Amino acid sequence: MEVLAALEPSPFPVISLYLSLTSNQIGREEHQQFVRKAFNERGKGISEESPERESFDKDVTRIQEYLEKNNAAEGQAVAIFACSGSGLFEAIPLEAPISEHSLFISSVPHLYPLAKLVENYPRYAAVMLDTNRARIFVFGTSTEHEETIVGEKTRRTSKGGWSQARYQRRADNFHMHHVKEVVETLDKIVRKEGIEHVVVAGSEVAMPILREQLPKHLADKIVEIGAHEEGESGSFVQRTMAALREKDAETDIEKVQELMDAWRSGGLGVAGPEATLSAFQLGQVEELIITASPETLKPVQKMPEDAAPGDVQVVTSSASAPAGESRAKLSDELITRAQQTAARIRFIEDASLLEEVGGVGALLRFRI
Repeated sequence: MEVLAALEPSPFPVISLYLSLTSNQIGREEHQQFVRKAFNERGKGISEESPERESFDKDVTRIQEYLEKNNAAEGQAVAIFACSGSGLFEAIPLEAPISEHSLFISSVPHLYPLAKLVENYPRYAAVMLDTNRARIFVFGTSTEHEETIVGEKTRRTSKGGWSQARYQRRADNFHMHHVKEVVETLDKIVRKEGIEHVVVAGSEVAMPILREQLPKHLADKIVEIGAHEEGESGSFVQRTMAALREKDAETDIEKVQELMDAWRSGGLGVAGPEATLSAFQLGQVEELIITASPETLKPVQKMPEDAAPGDVQVVTSSASAPAGESRAKLSDELITRAQQTAARIRFIEDASLLEEVGGVGALLRFRI
């Protein structure tokens, strides 16, 4: 994201292609068909025998070769950024799903869909926990790495009296030490890698022990889901991602209210596209708060003079109307400026929450 946002505008067409690699209801992959149709349509708008058309054609060939070689083997989606004339080719396999294919052609990479995926599906840790075994994963745009912790396996005895009581105390002690080891390992991973979210799928016996052992700074990051048995139907990645999405939606209202309070009080907040762009130009923005539905953004009368030149051409596979070129350009300008100034980005799923302010606002670092 940072590298792509830092690129200077190119005089050649910059292709930003987002593809879902999942099959449709009848098992047919549709992304290749979309690619052929979209590139054919866009190519007609570029003069033949021109340097721009030469760059575009080279990109189309390279993208098609990449898709043929990789097929749908990696991840659920892929984002590809290409501009032969400027020496750009970046293909990013994505574990997170995207709902539609989309192609953008402009003078800079179109980063709004990628930023939305990154915010909606952040890098996080996930834990499968039982009383004697645990697996800790770190998920990003793919499964990055995994650690397994195995404790001493115990079983309940049918004997009664003192011997059973001693055996149970011993088993409970083993369980506690195992969970402590899991917590210590998880804490090291979270601290070392700066992880903000941890999803735990634990057994009914293990979870109470875990809650007792968690330090507060780690407990605040935990999202709990039901136990996940290895080999059961349904992806562990998909379950944990869904849990994070649900948790994130719960806090959207609070974030928008924080923005509105700061804006209406004349404090550290601005609302509306023009005011937000102006705040970016002054380096004020701490956090960009933007609708997750770009078609609801309110277009601006005039983009800043230092905005990326040229239009944004848009083709999508969506049955509904796309956001449109002016909104696509505005959304990309806002996201790119956030990346360039190290501002956080928060997408709001319920478009109605930001409707009165044109779909965007910002919390500020300082007032002028």
